[in-house]
Order: sequence, then structure tokens, then C-alpha cells
Amino acid sequence: MIILGIDPGSRKTGFGIIKIVGNKFHYIDSGIIRFDHIDLFLDRLAVVYEKTIELIDVYNPTEVAVESLIYVKSPTALMKLAQARGAMIAAFNKTHQGRIFEYSPNLIKSTTTGHGHANKESVQKFLRMILGPREFKTHDESDALAIAICHALRSGPLQRPMTRSSKQAKNSLSNSL
Repeated sequence: MIILGIDPGSRKTGFGIIKIVGNKFHYIDSGIIRFDHIDLFLDRLAVVYEKTIELIDVYNPTEVAVESLIYVKSPTALMKLAQARGAMIAAFNKTHQGRIFEYSPNLIKSTTTGHGHANKESVQKFLRMILGPREFKTHDESDALAIAICHALRSGPLQRPMTRSSKQAKNSLSNSL
């Protein structure tokens, strides 16, 4: 299974691709796609869409994991991020409908480092332990790899087995509904 993790942005987007073989993670590629050279935001959205299609064509992922929207101080920045993220999801839906998943930043950090408010350096330390020594150009790149690994651990072939207490909690929640 090949998982593409996306850390969306309206000026640059981080991507990380991992392959799961058995119960092991294999690093394929990661990097940044920049859109900030296009001044007009509405023109930038078309490039976001096209670059997303190119990612799919080059890496042919089995599933896609995207970080959900985060709190941003500026409402304008949040709107632009939401529109760029929408352009990416529209592109993914052309070939991956039903195989696109989203995770909150705190869930990604909690799943990968064990702490929902972990800093960027802790995430990168975890990634080096799992994927081997490497340098990351930006936090967007390392975040995208963490998103892909989070997906593999939460819903993919490496999903953690439920403990007895979590099964009981799930059953009691189901019974109360």
C-alpha cells in the first residue's frame, strides 16, 4: 500500500509518500510544492489543482491522507487555505474517491509521538526513528510524512489492535446510541 500524506497550504504544500510492506514503513519521497510564485490567488488555485493531479500521476498512491483545517488567526488566511485544500481534494476525488482521509493536527501528533501538543522537532525525531536518518527541508515536508504514517497506524494495514478496555468503551457507546 502506498500512502500520500498532504500538509495543505495556499502558498506551499508538503507531501510525503510512504509504502507499507508487511508491518514496515518504507520512505518513497517527500518535498514541497510551491505556489507562491503566482501572485493572484484565484490563478494560484488552478496550479494547486494541476500540481495535485501531477502528484497522483507520478506516485499512484493507494490512499491519500490530508491534514484537516487548523485554527488560523487571520480569517482571510483561513479562507484561502480552505479553498486551496478544496482544490486539492477535488483533484484527489477524480481518482481516489472513497480513499481520501483527513486527520486533525492533534490526532496526527498524538498518534505519531504520543502527545497531541508535540512540537515539530518531536515529530521529526519520531520520523527519523521510523524512516531512518534524513533531513527535512521544511516542517511542511515532515508534517506530510507524519500525516501518512498517522493514516497507516489508524486505519491502514498497521492499525493498532483495540485493547480490551477500548472495545468495552466502544461497545458501551454503541449500546447507549
